Amino acid sequence: MHLAPLTEPEQRVLGCLIEKRFTTPDQYPLTLNALRLACNQSTNRDPVVHYDEETVREAAQRLTRYGVARLASGHTSRATKYRHLADEALGLGREQLALLCVLMLRGAQTPGELKGRSERMAMLESLDDVERVLGDLEQRGYARRLHRRPGQKEDRFEQLLGGGADGSAEEPAAAPDDSVGDSSAPAAGAAASAPAAVHAMSTGDNLRQRIDALEDEMAVLRAQVAALRAELS
Repeated sequence: MHLAPLTEPEQRVLGCLIEKRFTTPDQYPLTLNALRLACNQSTNRDPVVHYDEETVREAAQRLTRYGVARLASGHTSRATKYRHLADEALGLGREQLALLCVLMLRGAQTPGELKGRSERMAMLESLDDVERVLGDLEQRGYARRLHRRPGQKEDRFEQLLGGGADGSAEEPAAAPDDSVGDSSAPAAGAAASAPAAVHAMSTGDNLRQRIDALEDEMAVLRAQVAALRAELS
């Protein structure tokens, strides 16, 4: 079972799969080329990257092994396509996925920034709604609150699927005083163990996901071989 934090390419690929499922459903699942283009977009991305096809392919294949993505090509399709399983694997709803997606694609942000940048994926009507969803992500160990920057009125939040790289030079914000003695508050160190929660699947479930991914790969290969035979004949 893989317990390490997601690499930057893995975060970008997973974020793009979540984003495109909501924003361009008619083009989803994504082909490898479409996924590469999504990763390398110059808009709605921070930082802007220039991944080659092999980098994207390897990241997508690792995500399928972790159980948060899978191949989704049909038997008649010659192109390899991918879709995410983050909702199932992480147990998150649309609003939670939308905020987590924006955090993966654009780094640490304030609730106000997250509200505006997630509108195409989930409609959160107020900052209170954003804070509520962020609180859910914090409790699940998928995000944490950072100290606000000088001149900013809002705290920032970062995602923890990658181990909290965005806040590596910062200390997380202190927990509110009213959490002291509250048995429902997350235990100390919960955020630090968040990467493990990303892949918290039983061995049997993980094996099932890998078998499904292999079956999909075989289906794609069969379709490609059949297409080549038809061309040659």
